[in-house]
Parts: sequence; C-alpha cells; structure tokens
Amino acid sequence: MLVRYEKFLKVLDKFLNELFETQKEFIKCKRGCSSCCKSGDYPFSRLEAEYIMAGFAKLPVEVQIQIKNNIIKIKGEKSYQCPFLINDECSLYERRGIVCRTHGLAYLYDGIVHLPECANNGLNYFDVFNLKTKEVSIQNPIKVSLRTDDLFNSTIAAKYDLQCGEIRRLVDWL
Repeated sequence: MLVRYEKFLKVLDKFLNELFETQKEFIKCKRGCSSCCKSGDYPFSRLEAEYIMAGFAKLPVEVQIQIKNNIIKIKGEKSYQCPFLINDECSLYERRGIVCRTHGLAYLYDGIVHLPECANNGLNYFDVFNLKTKEVSIQNPIKVSLRTDDLFNSTIAAKYDLQCGEIRRLVDWL
C-alpha cells in the first residue's frame, strides 16, 4: 500500500506544483517559514500516519527522541505545534501529509474561498484578503477541493486503489 501511496504522491505533487505556480504571486512561503506548523490540528489519514511513521523509524535516534518529547508535550492539546517541526523545519518533509502539501493554496469549497491560516497573519494572500471583513478578492481560486478526504477520493487517487482509512488529528495517531 505504501508503494502505491508514494506513486500517488508523485502525481499529486506534480499537480500541486502546477497549482502553486498559478498562485505564486500570493504565496510568501519559503524555507524556514513554519507558522502553519506551529498551531493547528493537522488532519491525517491512517495511510498518511503509517507513511510518516515509516519515515520516523529511519530518522537518527536523537531526532526521534526530540520528536517523542514533542509528542508528550502536545498530547491532549486542541491546537498544537506539529511534533515533527524541529528548528522551524519539517524533520519528515518528504513524507509530510496532504494537508501540509496543499497548505498555502486558496481553493473553492462549498462556494467559499478557503485561504491558509497564515493569511490572518499578513502572510499569504495578504494583498487580496481583508482581515477585518474576511473577504477575499482573488480572481481565480482553485476550483478543486484540496481537503485530504477529497484528494483521496479524486480521479488522481482512483488508479492507485488507496485505502486511506479514517482521518484524525495527527496527534491522535501518535
């Protein structure tokens, strides 16, 4: 299953890179920018959790210990810093979840434009987002839902016969 998931991720990443290219003028993310990783609930499917933990097992022991300590600190928290964030970088970036891969993009879901949380901090989309009214004036939001569950049920995922399982907060899988 994880091999098929990796193949799916290669196709998904190509698709997402094309989407990021269409919105690059609004996206301010760069290496070391980790505000999106510092407070959230991070929905992960069972399959994503298995994939990230397979990568965790390959990390150096000292990094594993740091992550385990991070997990202990956040257990029971509603909103938390991702336990894999170390020195403002993802220790498992290549194995990050779909919510992480899609973060930064504005997309249409149920007729509403969804922006990344960092828009509230004056980062991504700050020039087309009114912080007071919460109105967005982006001309062409992505018209495909980038929610984890929807991407697992997309035509992109269909040919990989993935069984993503239940979706929970990342911390609940740990």
